[in-house]
Amino acid sequence: MAASSLSISNVPIVAWAIWILLCGNYLDYALHQLVNVAASGSISDLQLEQAKALQETGWWPSSSNISSACDWDGITCNAGGSVTSIDRSYNGFGGQLKLNFSFFPDLVSLNLSGNNLHGHIPLEIGMLKNLTSLYLYSNMLVGPLPTTLVHLTNLEFVYLDENKINGSIPSEIGMLKNLTFLSLSLNMLVGPIPSTIGHLTNLRNLYLDGNKINGSIPPEIWMLKNLTILYLSSNMLVGPIPTTLGHLTNLKRLYLSQNKINGSIPSEIGMLKNLTTLYLDSNMLVDPIPSTIGHLTNLEKLYLDGNKINGSIPPEIGMLKNLIFLSLSSNLLISPIPTTLGHLTNLEYLDLSQNKINGSIPPEIGMLENLTTLYLHSNMLVGPIPFIWDNLTYLEYLDLSINYLTGSIPYHEHNLYWVKHVNLSHNFLSGDIPVALGTAAVGRLLSLDLSYNNLTGHIPPSLIKIKEINLSHNSLKGQIPDGFDKHHKSHTLIGNMDLCGQFKIFPPCPKRKKSIATKIEIFAPITTFLGFCVIGGILFSRCVFKENQLELRKSKNGNIFSIWNYDGHIAYEDIIEATEDFDIRYCIGTGGYGSVYKAKLPSENVVALKKLHQREAENPVFFRSFINEVRVLTEIRHRNIVKLHGFCVHKGCRFLIYEYMERGSLFCVLRNVDEAMELDWSKRVNIIKGTAHALSYMHHECIPSIVHRDISSNNILLNSEFQAFISDFGTAKLLDPDSSNQTLVAGTYGYIAPEFAYTMTVTEKCDVYSFGVVALEVLMGRHPGELLSSLSSSSSQNMMLNEILDQRLPPPNRLIGQDILLVATVAFACLHTQPKSRPTMKCVSQEFLSRKKPNVIPLTTVLLPQLRKQATYMAGSGFAYC
Repeated sequence: MAASSLSISNVPIVAWAIWILLCGNYLDYALHQLVNVAASGSISDLQLEQAKALQETGWWPSSSNISSACDWDGITCNAGGSVTSIDRSYNGFGGQLKLNFSFFPDLVSLNLSGNNLHGHIPLEIGMLKNLTSLYLYSNMLVGPLPTTLVHLTNLEFVYLDENKINGSIPSEIGMLKNLTFLSLSLNMLVGPIPSTIGHLTNLRNLYLDGNKINGSIPPEIWMLKNLTILYLSSNMLVGPIPTTLGHLTNLKRLYLSQNKINGSIPSEIGMLKNLTTLYLDSNMLVDPIPSTIGHLTNLEKLYLDGNKINGSIPPEIGMLKNLIFLSLSSNLLISPIPTTLGHLTNLEYLDLSQNKINGSIPPEIGMLENLTTLYLHSNMLVGPIPFIWDNLTYLEYLDLSINYLTGSIPYHEHNLYWVKHVNLSHNFLSGDIPVALGTAAVGRLLSLDLSYNNLTGHIPPSLIKIKEINLSHNSLKGQIPDGFDKHHKSHTLIGNMDLCGQFKIFPPCPKRKKSIATKIEIFAPITTFLGFCVIGGILFSRCVFKENQLELRKSKNGNIFSIWNYDGHIAYEDIIEATEDFDIRYCIGTGGYGSVYKAKLPSENVVALKKLHQREAENPVFFRSFINEVRVLTEIRHRNIVKLHGFCVHKGCRFLIYEYMERGSLFCVLRNVDEAMELDWSKRVNIIKGTAHALSYMHHECIPSIVHRDISSNNILLNSEFQAFISDFGTAKLLDPDSSNQTLVAGTYGYIAPEFAYTMTVTEKCDVYSFGVVALEVLMGRHPGELLSSLSSSSSQNMMLNEILDQRLPPPNRLIGQDILLVATVAFACLHTQPKSRPTMKCVSQEFLSRKKPNVIPLTTVLLPQLRKQATYMAGSGFAYC
């Protein structure tokens, strides 16, 4: 019989076996056929069983093709048709985890996160011997960790966080030798951390925070030499910090806060040279801070507050040049503040409050130019407040209360420009309240507490509109400023025996009549000013407005200035009255071009007025910028571009009338700790998307195209809901398709596209680059300059995406994490050094509008070099929706 004529498909396997024994000449061929039959038959059966098992879960439509599960959403198969990956995350299925795991021997990845699954994790999960990735986070799973998990020795990624898993961590967990990421945080785990955790020598990230784990930190933890992130905070850990922790030299973030850890901070902590974040707050630590803390030169955040640490602040702390946040409050620290603290020039947050620190405030504090928050209250500080505020231009929160400070308040007009909260109460300060304390900070200063001091003199009228004020228990005298009682209660002035007027607890003030000369003095300048404004407006409307072809429209009151897209009832007099002739009290911001004022109109509507300084109003360069902004903003309308309601122009008075933005600039919000934390991940993503949509409109829907040329966080304003609006079109350019569009360099340093500096040619891609910088700035909470310059170095090769995100916010959940991953990828694509390789803003806008999201990948697993490669690929191949 010839081999080619053999047909074995209908012959029983046993018969073939007998035939093989009888026909040795055909042994090799027969064995080959036998293997093929057995193999083909088993795989076909397996595919059918897998499809049935998947359909029984109810996670796919009942109409799904039962014979081809490999084509279903979230299913990946190998070449043989066997399922290797199941991803049904964030579909809101609910119910129990009832998948029959016995039919999935080749499964490598299982992701059922964010589905409200409840009940226990089935013991049968231990049958998935090839599983490397297990994602069950953000569900409602209960019960203990199944002991069969330890059979999955190929596991690399385990995310079971944000469930209700209880019981203890089994000691057998040490058998999972290939684990690199383990997250069990935000569950109900109890018992100690098993010493076998030290066997997980490949572990890079370990998250056990937010449980009820007790016992001490096992000394065997030193064996995790590859560990970069360790979260053990918010548990019930006791005992000292093991000295062996110093062997984790790759560690970047260490969180041990909110436990009951005692003993001293081991000097070995100084061996963690790569540490950027150290949280030891809210424990029971004692003894002085070790001087070796100065070895942690990469440290950015140091929180030791809420302990019983004593001794003095080590001068070596001044070696931490990268430090941004430093909190040592609520301890037992003594001695003066070391002058070396002035070396921390990157510091934004400093809290030394509620200690026993003595001596005077060192003038070196004035070297901390980036400081936004300074808390030194509740100590034993003496002497005068040093004149350090000139350099602290970003300071917003200042609390020096409950000390023994003397002397006057060292304050003049340009001090503490951005200050919002000032508390100098319970000291021995004397002298007058500086008038400039109110005038320079109107609109920004929200609370001022000067109570329980020895202040004298009159109350400056400029203070009355501060939202919260306390001047009680001083020696102030004279008439209480008019209108004080409309904003504040009498208890804010109690204890000042020589005040008079308004409140019943004070005697009435003697009345004084205004002389005719005084009235002339007040009203003559206003009358003259209004006359010039009308005459100048008429003359200017006949030349400049006609030349620029602006269609002006008089308000219904007939005043010579233009208002549109509003209620039609605004008159020039309304603006003058609302700002009291542009009184400094209504000023909410000042720049090189002029000042911005807040005005509440008779209709109760609030607008912002940008008024040129007198010198700039006469400067042709500034005037061209002024007219350019009017010209551009009258042509465009978009929900993410600030609205221009009108303007006024004549020789002595030039201002623009805008929609008022309650939150101010994005730059200021990001630099304010409280507001930045209020700006959660969802709001940040929406800000980036809104900016992208506005730029797409300007570049692709306006004729001719408009290039902004100065996209930066300073020029993105936020309303009360944190919605983004592009502003400041003074340098915007209308692109001429028949021109080279060469122009002088314009924009803000750090946001300008690199090619603009040497080509002097403006294109839409200049805005695209600036947008990329802003997008990263929003994600990081600070300007990405250092990151961009370090990306080419070897130190950034192991940097994770989650490491560059703003650490003031809690880590994003997996759902918003998808948006953040998309935004970061798009941002890096926009930052391509070659303009032609950057996407258009239309592509970016459409990518954000699409419903398709990247695969659910934990941000802790995304390397920045990989992200940049993906961005380059997207930029090179074109976005999916462009």
